[in-house]
Amino acid sequence: MQKTAILTLSLVLMGILPVAAQLGQVWTDFQSYSTDLQDYFQYNNLSDNLKPIESQSRDAINNANGVLNIPNPVAAGKNVRDNLINFSYNFDSRANRFENNAAVQGNLLSNELNRVITRGAVVGILGKNGQIRLKEKLQNTEESLKNIATDDSKIQTKINSLVSNAALVTSGIAGLAEVLGLTQSQSTQIQQEQAKIVAETFAQTVQTNEFLQYSNLNLANISQQAEEANRARRVETSTEAARLLRATSQIDLFGRKFDK
Repeated sequence: MQKTAILTLSLVLMGILPVAAQLGQVWTDFQSYSTDLQDYFQYNNLSDNLKPIESQSRDAINNANGVLNIPNPVAAGKNVRDNLINFSYNFDSRANRFENNAAVQGNLLSNELNRVITRGAVVGILGKNGQIRLKEKLQNTEESLKNIATDDSKIQTKINSLVSNAALVTSGIAGLAEVLGLTQSQSTQIQQEQAKIVAETFAQTVQTNEFLQYSNLNLANISQQAEEANRARRVETSTEAARLLRATSQIDLFGRKFDK
């Protein structure tokens, strides 16, 4: 019974605690990030600005997930926008469709969903688990650089010792073999550490590009909203001008004196 309880507690802790971030394990690290991103969507963070369609928004995100387990924000936005337009066309009356333009509302919801996805990505990097992973990565990188410096120092110290040895002529072959063996071993370790750092650099570049695309998408949404606001303002101005013209015509009609 006690062993079962310990095993159960261990499994629970494995599900709660974030996966330790090891230098060079870029795919494992990205999977942890995508898990945090999906958790942000699942734990009621869609309810703040997407009521009453948070369930439809969550479905749109799930349907837009790709092989990396992160959503395509364009596909998710299109999904929720099209669903709202189709619902309005099939179930709303013509008067209601005129008063509540589903296309405009769909664009607003699509833009808000894109902002939610962006916030989720930020939480995946700067949230609690993301900061734990980043801290471990920085510590491991620093340790790796220290190991590289130590290995270089060991090689240089051994070479200097052999060069300054007075008995170099008699022990030169053995000393040279020792240096070559040490150099080969340490060089292999240095190359392994360097490969890990290069892999981390590539992973960071990929994630930076991801955030740049989120930024570009949000900027495109802002531009679209500004254009729609200007169009609505022009329509409103034209409508008001037509209303004033009609009112003026009516006043002229009723106030005109006709000659007998």
